[in-house]
Amino acid sequence: MMTKSKTGTDKNLENTVSGLSHTPVTSHEAQQLQQEANDRRHLDVHNHRKETDMDPSH
Repeated sequence: MMTKSKTGTDKNLENTVSGLSHTPVTSHEAQQLQQEANDRRHLDVHNHRKETDMDPSH
Protein backbone atom coordinates (compact mmCIF):
# COMPACT_ATOMS: atom_id res chain seq x y z
CA MET A 1 0.00 0.00 0.00
CA MET A 2 1.44 3.35 -1.01
CA THR A 3 0.88 6.34 1.20
CA LYS A 4 0.24 9.57 -0.63
CA SER A 5 1.25 12.98 0.69
CA LYS A 6 -0.71 16.15 0.10
CA THR A 7 1.20 16.71 -3.13
CA GLY A 8 0.11 13.30 -4.43
CA THR A 9 3.57 11.72 -4.39
CA ASP A 10 4.55 8.59 -2.51
CA LYS A 11 5.69 9.59 1.00
CA ASN A 12 7.89 6.51 1.37
CA LEU A 13 9.71 7.39 -1.81
CA GLU A 14 10.11 11.00 -0.68
CA ASN A 15 11.60 9.84 2.62
CA THR A 16 13.96 7.46 0.86
CA VAL A 17 15.18 10.15 -1.51
CA SER A 18 15.70 12.65 1.32
CA GLY A 19 17.62 9.99 3.26
CA LEU A 20 19.85 9.24 0.29
CA SER A 21 20.57 12.90 -0.33
CA HIS A 22 22.29 13.25 3.06
CA THR A 23 25.96 12.29 2.87
CA PRO A 24 27.69 11.53 6.18
CA VAL A 25 30.71 13.73 6.86
CA THR A 26 32.59 11.55 9.33
CA SER A 27 32.85 7.83 9.91
CA HIS A 28 31.06 8.34 13.23
CA GLU A 29 28.11 9.99 11.49
CA ALA A 30 28.06 7.22 8.89
CA GLN A 31 27.97 4.63 11.67
CA GLN A 32 25.10 6.47 13.38
CA LEU A 33 23.08 6.56 10.15
CA GLN A 34 23.71 2.85 9.59
CA GLN A 35 22.67 2.05 13.16
CA GLU A 36 19.43 4.01 12.70
CA ALA A 37 18.67 1.97 9.59
CA ASN A 38 19.44 -1.26 11.44
CA ASP A 39 17.20 -0.21 14.34
CA ARG A 40 14.30 0.58 11.98
CA ARG A 41 14.76 -2.75 10.21
CA HIS A 42 14.78 -4.61 13.54
CA LEU A 43 11.62 -2.85 14.70
CA ASP A 44 9.92 -3.59 11.40
CA VAL A 45 10.69 -7.30 11.70
CA HIS A 46 9.60 -7.29 15.35
CA ASN A 47 6.32 -5.50 14.60
CA HIS A 48 5.41 -7.83 11.73
CA ARG A 49 6.18 -11.07 13.51
CA LYS A 50 3.08 -13.23 13.58
CA GLU A 51 3.14 -15.80 16.32
CA THR A 52 0.49 -18.48 15.92
CA ASP A 53 -1.21 -19.92 18.98
CA MET A 54 -0.83 -23.66 18.47
CA ASP A 55 -2.87 -24.59 21.57
CA PRO A 56 -6.44 -25.38 20.39
CA SER A 57 -7.73 -25.77 23.98
CA HIS A 58 -8.82 -22.12 24.24
